[in-house]
Amino acid sequence: MKILVVGGGGREHAIIRKLKESKQVDALYCAPGNGGISKDAECFPVKATDVEGMVALAKQLAVDLVFVAPDDPLVLGMVDAMQAAGFATFGPNQAAAIIEGSKAFSKELMKKYHIPTAKYEIFHDADAAIAYIKQENQFPTVIKADGLALGKGVIIAANLEEAEQAVKSMMEDKMFGESGSTVVVEEFLTGPEVSVLSFTDGKTVVPMVSSMDHKRALDQDKGLNTGGMGTVAPNPYYTKEIADTCMETIFLPTIRAMQAEGRPFQGCLYFGLMLTPNGPKVIEYNCRFGDPETQVVLPLLETDLVDIMRAISEQKLAELPVVWKNGCAACVVMASGGYPKKYETGLAISGLDDGGQVAGCTVYHAGTKLAEDRQQLLTAGGRVLGVTATAEDLPAALERAYAGVAKIHWENVHYRHDIGQRALQALQ
Repeated sequence: MKILVVGGGGREHAIIRKLKESKQVDALYCAPGNGGISKDAECFPVKATDVEGMVALAKQLAVDLVFVAPDDPLVLGMVDAMQAAGFATFGPNQAAAIIEGSKAFSKELMKKYHIPTAKYEIFHDADAAIAYIKQENQFPTVIKADGLALGKGVIIAANLEEAEQAVKSMMEDKMFGESGSTVVVEEFLTGPEVSVLSFTDGKTVVPMVSSMDHKRALDQDKGLNTGGMGTVAPNPYYTKEIADTCMETIFLPTIRAMQAEGRPFQGCLYFGLMLTPNGPKVIEYNCRFGDPETQVVLPLLETDLVDIMRAISEQKLAELPVVWKNGCAACVVMASGGYPKKYETGLAISGLDDGGQVAGCTVYHAGTKLAEDRQQLLTAGGRVLGVTATAEDLPAALERAYAGVAKIHWENVHYRHDIGQRALQALQ
């Protein structure tokens, strides 16, 4: 098979690495890809959101399958365009991708089908949103931009002043562009957070190994929200009992709800969950593999990913046993100093060998590019690398990942030193 992966971050590198393990894959292409991905797949400079350009590339390469990985092209309908051009695809169509593309849609879906989530209201007017926040007078409160915002469209306001500022910056100052024209104001839930990615063919849902993301930029969960500073898998808070509850009250009801709405979901559906004192509740849905969750979940997958993709496209997922390796995985994200705000790019990275790895670790490239000599790797984004290790247990996986991090350097490199510490406390 010849496979084209759309995207160019750490998630896409992890997907490509997993596809590379399959004996069924002859050629791997990636667009736009990045410096590190170019060591594992042939990269083409087509933007992930360029639907027409991507269809033209798929035709030029005569690929057998297109894996649309990021949220933007999914919400734009790239899968529909690829299928219309006769290509087999992995990822939901535009009608199903709305589950992430509009937070208002997903909240209304949960309300209609009695899927547990936080209490909320939807607003198209800043004054009305602020009046509701004053009336509720519950802090912290959560304010979410309705549309896509690179995983940063959520502000947790500690008081009324912060809440008013959040609403105005989203709705009036257009901090997230048109994504913030509509906002969702919802109650703040407490409890451990769990990410559960799942394979689904629209009828059957097969959850992957659970994971724990670390969203805040600084140690002790301080600083600004980011796209994710590291992950561990499995998540120790997510017990067999909780998993069974989630299957019954959240996972299957969501798949059935989308089917009932005439929007059957095929691909990877991400459940962002909060294990509250009143049971598991949905914080958010994503219509694709999470980043950086993919970097710890896929290394633990035993079953050939190509077989899973085929079973999904043929709606035969129920017939395929999906097997996971024993053990744990940990990923530490190495970022540019200043991320998620202003940061420098084009800095030389040292400590990576030719394969882009350090012994005992896999280094997934999120924001790198090759210098003009095609030898030196340079930083090209906020999140630059995801250093991932697997081991028999979590302490060993973390030790190995941080040993990998210690060997890599660039000017003003930034990473958290406490990835997995909450998970280790839960294991004690």
